[in-house]
Amino acid sequence: MLQADTGDHRSAGPDPGEGETEGRGPLAQDEDDIRHFGTLPDGSPVEAVTIRGGGATAVVLTQGARLQDFRLADVAHPLILGSPDLTAYLGPMRFFGAIVGPVANRIAGGRFMLNDRAFALERNEAGKTTLHGGETGFSQQNWNVSAVAPDAVSLQYIRPDGTGGFPGTLDVRARYSLDQSGCLTLEITAQTDAPTPFAPAFHGYWDLSGQGDLGAHRLHVHADTYLPVDGDQIPTGRVAPVAETPFDYRRPRELDPALDHNFCIATEQGPLRPVCQLSTSSLSLDVESTEIGLQVHAGGSLDTRPFPGHDGKPYGPGAGIALEPQFWPDTPNHPTFPNATLLPGATYRQITRFSARTG
Repeated sequence: MLQADTGDHRSAGPDPGEGETEGRGPLAQDEDDIRHFGTLPDGSPVEAVTIRGGGATAVVLTQGARLQDFRLADVAHPLILGSPDLTAYLGPMRFFGAIVGPVANRIAGGRFMLNDRAFALERNEAGKTTLHGGETGFSQQNWNVSAVAPDAVSLQYIRPDGTGGFPGTLDVRARYSLDQSGCLTLEITAQTDAPTPFAPAFHGYWDLSGQGDLGAHRLHVHADTYLPVDGDQIPTGRVAPVAETPFDYRRPRELDPALDHNFCIATEQGPLRPVCQLSTSSLSLDVESTEIGLQVHAGGSLDTRPFPGHDGKPYGPGAGIALEPQFWPDTPNHPTFPNATLLPGATYRQITRFSARTG
């Protein structure tokens, strides 16, 4: 359980980063870098905030606390899949670039037990499972911008008790920042007023080639074990070695288009550690995280029609790969898995760094 602050992945309450200004006063950010992106069906506006640092540029939407675009100055194409159309993010691209939760991935049967009490959740996947927090998950919420700087933006979402069936009022914060080398860091923190499972994830789809397919990509994952799944993509409970299986990515190799599995990085959150590397002949993306698992989805089921991507055309199967540092899937229903329960008085903290470079 996440009970107390025990290391650099937890702290007592998030504050604006150095150089950030709370709110959005005229000195906080150039007006051109905070713009209206669209309007949600309920009439609320969605803002896009652009941050820059080290030759990199990132665009973050309030809707879903979503990374809508990420580019390097010396690369002609975006590195992450996204759309200029807000409506796309209410439909087939609902998870693209978003923070998903409060529990990422799947919860079997849309239910779990906590402290001898049964909780029923929104089952938003074929009426069987709860995927990425259900229909009212983080990706479909319009977050508030709480602090901005030229190289960072912080967002906040207060999630009322009982939303989607999850217990506890959550105060969730997300901070995207770029350092002098262009490295993108995402920090997610949260506090609760009641015990609740909490295991969010960043759900961006990466394409380093700009070609709309992953044929030229190679993946290296720092994991000796993975979680086998059943026909509904629910972990069986077994932790299996990757050796002599199609899931052995301990050395860089081409992607299996059907890959959609969790790799076991560790059993406890800890300091930043290497998780994976995605590479082509001209670009590489190194991912470090405090998280214990990495869900890799090779995008075999992607279909964003009729909505366009950054290149003006819909994305199809294999257009991008999701690299999602997170807790192990369906953890609330597996007593032998690491415990993702967040308790009152504790602060959850997740940090992930994405380092993209040419050459």
